[in-house]
Amino acid sequence: MSRRIPVGPVDELAPGQRKLVFIDGRSIVLFNIAGTIHAIDNACPHNGASVASGQLEGCVLRCPAHGLRFDLRTGCVSGAGGLSLTTFPVQAVDGKLVVRLEDPAASPGHAPVSDASP
Repeated sequence: MSRRIPVGPVDELAPGQRKLVFIDGRSIVLFNIAGTIHAIDNACPHNGASVASGQLEGCVLRCPAHGLRFDLRTGCVSGAGGLSLTTFPVQAVDGKLVVRLEDPAASPGHAPVSDASP
């Protein structure tokens, strides 16, 4: 079972911007890349470091702690390695950005990210 959590107005996050939100004690970062909103867990799977301030190159985010590069569309590390960030689906609903979180009993993993364009 999943929950849909509103995290702000759609127009609050312009292309190129990012936003850190806290939901149920979890830190999640939203990125607007060319009008598409991506949401990821703010913890690098390598050592738990915050990735919110990482350098963004297109859809690839570099972890500021050790330089691992993650594709925000999939959460997967670039190249071989098998590490991946948890991604969350985002939708625009009635002018608000809504993040969908799975029930904690459900296994973590990757979720497709929807275009949040109105």
